[in-house]
Amino acid sequence: MSSNELAEESIVVSQTALKADEVPVATSLPWPLIDQDGTLLRARGASIANEEERQFLFEHFRPRRKDTIVAGATSPQPEGEAPHPTSLAEMHLPIGALLGVRSQIGMGRPMHPARVIGFAPNQVLFITPPVANGKASPLEVNENVDIVVIASQAVYRFTCTVEALCNFPFNYVVLSKPGAIRRLRERRSIRVHAHLAVRYGSEANEVWDGVGLADGVSALGLSLATKNMLGRVGERLRLSFWIKSGDIETLIETRAVIRNVQADETHKELTAHGLEFDVLEPAMQTALKAFVFDRQDDAYIWNSMTRT
Repeated sequence: MSSNELAEESIVVSQTALKADEVPVATSLPWPLIDQDGTLLRARGASIANEEERQFLFEHFRPRRKDTIVAGATSPQPEGEAPHPTSLAEMHLPIGALLGVRSQIGMGRPMHPARVIGFAPNQVLFITPPVANGKASPLEVNENVDIVVIASQAVYRFTCTVEALCNFPFNYVVLSKPGAIRRLRERRSIRVHAHLAVRYGSEANEVWDGVGLADGVSALGLSLATKNMLGRVGERLRLSFWIKSGDIETLIETRAVIRNVQADETHKELTAHGLEFDVLEPAMQTALKAFVFDRQDDAYIWNSMTRT
């Protein structure tokens, strides 16, 4: 990860909802289009295919203009206890893994997001400075901290001591070898509420056929509501949508199998499709796991860290 990727950048978002005629159709967007909660609907340079797609977005979302953009299959885990790892290697932490940092000084302190940027042979861990409200959260050398991290295979909690605070060639934190590592219990296919704009298309060509609303997402699939039925059970679709965890936005592009089709209970005029993802790239799997875990009602540790 480069120093540019670690630098903090401001995000300026228009506070006034756009009108439909302010969003161009069939031409590249000069700015990212986001929903009122900051979820990315279309990246800069993408386009709204036609008037019907634009109308759907304004019926089910509240599009806003984002003026500045930040530079920026794991096996399902069943319920029950799993062996706790004893080292960084056993946790399979990737570079860039999302983690939360909380000081052990005081009670009820929130966790703040950071990223893994490296490891040492002696299991010393290098991370970006944790961020609170857009600013680096203060840490002290020799301070003990709690860590929750989303790895490629599971979610873990452990403790470390701050060994050094460095500012060359960029700002980063050196943490001691993790101690008291625990694997947090995960449920195999918990589904969380969402409000995502999802592009869909058939496998027959590379053209996007339209846009739908995903109001439920799990690490294994999603529920997609559209104006028309997209296919029969067993047929496949191409999907493209953005998810956000902390300040990190990830584009998910994959194929999915239609597992069920029924009337949408919330939006009576739409048809709901239960979709199961095909194999996802590791980075997409980790991003989906972070997105879902971020929204679990019983994951109070993580909620205080990543929810914006």
